Amino acid sequence: MAIKNTFGIDIIPENEADRIQKLHDYQILSIETEGPFKHIASLAAHVFKVPIALVSFVDAERVYFKGNVGIEEMTEVDRGISLCSLSILHSEATVFEDALKEPCLLANPLVAGEFGLRFYAAVPITTHDGYNLGSVCIVDKAPRPFTEDDRTTLEYMAKLVMDELDLWKCRLYVQTHSMN
Repeated sequence: MAIKNTFGIDIIPENEADRIQKLHDYQILSIETEGPFKHIASLAAHVFKVPIALVSFVDAERVYFKGNVGIEEMTEVDRGISLCSLSILHSEATVFEDALKEPCLLANPLVAGEFGLRFYAAVPITTHDGYNLGSVCIVDKAPRPFTEDDRTTLEYMAKLVMDELDLWKCRLYVQTHSMN
């Protein structure tokens, strides 16, 4: 099935098959995650004083929110409309201080539609071997600046998520191997 892409640019990384396999290796998409990821999203919302903060994981066709502050009723969204799809394309932060000034976002329903997204900043959640699995992102419905200090803070939050994922994977390994 082809992804409906609202960005007008390619949103599939070159290493997509390996990236998806790496994401699935963590088995994180099928579980409820109200714990650490929710805490990291809450911390991001508080520190940056934004109404929405997310810990997202980008799968083949959907983006899953495993830490969610501000849009709790939404647990996933189509990959072709989620700005988190853009955040995994590069190793550095993805920042749109005013989404209405970004040509690739003008047809996006989150920007052009009722939701009214105006500010977005995200840092990829990157494995130790370089795969971007998702992002820690902050969202506002008003344009705003994003400083180098802000970028550094968000990068540390993404590293906390990756550390938690690695702990999760270790626990899975112990559970599956202790049953044998």
